[in-house]
Amino acid sequence: MDYRLQYADKITLDRINLMHPDLRDDLLNDYLTINTALPKGVRLRFSQTLRTTKEQNDLYAQGRTVKGKIVTNAKGGQSYHNFGLAFDIVILYDRDNNGSFETASWDLDKYFMQVVSFFKTKGWFWGGDFKYFKDNPHFEKTFGKTTAQLRATGKLYPTI
Repeated sequence: MDYRLQYADKITLDRINLMHPDLRDDLLNDYLTINTALPKGVRLRFSQTLRTTKEQNDLYAQGRTVKGKIVTNAKGGQSYHNFGLAFDIVILYDRDNNGSFETASWDLDKYFMQVVSFFKTKGWFWGGDFKYFKDNPHFEKTFGKTTAQLRATGKLYPTI
C-alpha cells in the first residue's frame, strides 16, 4: 500500500475518482505527492471536480439571479468541470493540532502557491492565470479542445 494514502483526504480521493478516466491515475499520484510535501497541519482538498450541468447552472446563477458572490462565468456545459477535466482546491489547516483540519482557506499564502506551482509543472492550467476572470482555486486540462467540441461528442468523458 502507498504510505502517502495515510495523509490523504478521503473526500479528495472520492472526488479524484469522478475525474476523466484518462486523468485519474496521474492526478491521484500528483495529489499524493504534493499533499505529503505539505507540512504537518496542512492538507490539500479538492473542493470540486466533476459537476453536472445543473450544478454548473446553479453556480452560474449565484450572484446573478440568486444571492451570493459570482464565482463562475461558465454556464452548464461550458465548464471543463462538466467533463471531468477540472478541479478546484482549498487548503485545510489543523490549527488546534487535533487532526480535524477545521480551517479552510483559499488565501494565496505560501502553501496555496506551493500547490499552484506544483500542478502547473504537471501541465494543469491555473485559473489564477485567466485573463479576465481570476479563479484562483481552479485547475483544468483542455487538451486543446473547447467545451463546445467536448459537448458535441455527447459523452460525459469525451476522448481526449
